[in-house]
Amino acid sequence: MRSSRRCSRNGCPRQAVATLTYVYNESTAVVGPLAAFAEPHTYDLCEPHARNLTAPRGWDVVRHEGEFEPPPPTTDDLVALAEAVREAARPAPRPPQDPEQRSEHPNQSPQTGRRGHLRVIPPTH
Repeated sequence: MRSSRRCSRNGCPRQAVATLTYVYNESTAVVGPLAAFAEPHTYDLCEPHARNLTAPRGWDVVRHEGEFEPPPPTTDDLVALAEAVREAARPAPRPPQDPEQRSEHPNQSPQTGRRGHLRVIPPTH
């Protein structure tokens, strides 16, 4: 089984192969090989995001020379279980609602819905 660590960039589903760390007192961003453990204040990045990272004006970027290797397989059953639970909890995409359907019932209140352990309750008028 592969590592379940994914790129920290929003919306990126790719596997992480590098770790970004900021050294604030030196105004430096360091992009190196994937750290052994995810730590606070570090960011896991996929290869395209690690290669194309830019820093704010006045900052330096120290980047790993060479290839970013994918993490080795892991046999951690707890990680596998957590990933399976995350996959099962993802809601199925909703089909787009036909605009004609909405206009047939303009005064109808929204339905009470359920998503995982959360419940949507329509407002009372």
